[in-house]
Amino acid sequence: MTRHCRRPSVGDVVSRPAHHWRIPKDHPMPRFDNQTVLVTGGTGGQGSSHVRAFHAEGANVVIGGIDARRGAALADELGTRARFTRLDVTDENSWSAAVLAAETAFGSLNVLVNNAGVQNPPATIEETDQATWSRILDVNLTGAFLGIKVAAPALRRAGGGVVVNIASIMGLGGTAHYAPYVASKWAVRGLTRTAAVELGRDRIRVNTIHPGVISTPFIHEPAAGASAAIADYYSPEPFAIPRLGEPADVTRLLLFLSSTDASFITGSEYVIDGGLLLGPALQAETA
Repeated sequence: MTRHCRRPSVGDVVSRPAHHWRIPKDHPMPRFDNQTVLVTGGTGGQGSSHVRAFHAEGANVVIGGIDARRGAALADELGTRARFTRLDVTDENSWSAAVLAAETAFGSLNVLVNNAGVQNPPATIEETDQATWSRILDVNLTGAFLGIKVAAPALRRAGGGVVVNIASIMGLGGTAHYAPYVASKWAVRGLTRTAAVELGRDRIRVNTIHPGVISTPFIHEPAAGASAAIADYYSPEPFAIPRLGEPADVTRLLLFLSSTDASFITGSEYVIDGGLLLGPALQAETA
């Protein structure tokens, strides 16, 4: 997700978190009428954006997360067609309860968004304790594995469906001091491709989104045990698109991949990073 850069200065173009999904004036007919979508990490910066957007597009939404207060508040805000279920993505029984809640409330499960994720405090491999390594992989990798395992039968019962795993551009390269996170996101890529092959004949598509630096609390607040936030090391000035991403940027891509517009796409990876991985966009006078 990150490359260490200088701290943003006053003149830098830095985006602010987008707290609410807004429907464009020229918005087409809802794409997810009569469908049920389960979003893990559904109360976070990206997760809540995804939840609001699916709901605005006509879907029944199941908000999975461990913060019951925030989850209930979001469900109350959306009103009809929204439910919160407490979901610990590292616990298979918790997954079973969440899928059952979706089918009980709305009759089926059609889309699973494996969005939940945690970041490790920056440390070299030598300085990373095994407990930290295990926790990051448990949430980011085992959580996605269990989600696919438990949700697949429900998607099959619905006649097919979609799984989208939210990974990271850290899963496309190496980043010093973030070995657990990097390893987890690399592994999600292999999990996604394997699931796509196994489930394709059941009309279940599985794809991965790799966001870059997205302006959410995940970026702006230090990880547990860290003294600085990831945003403290970033300036978007070198990016081809010189701003941080907004949750809505990722949400729009997610909606496409979850819709029938993407019916021939599976096992694929989508990078959404403003050109960060391309390298610095040098101006002519400095090239």
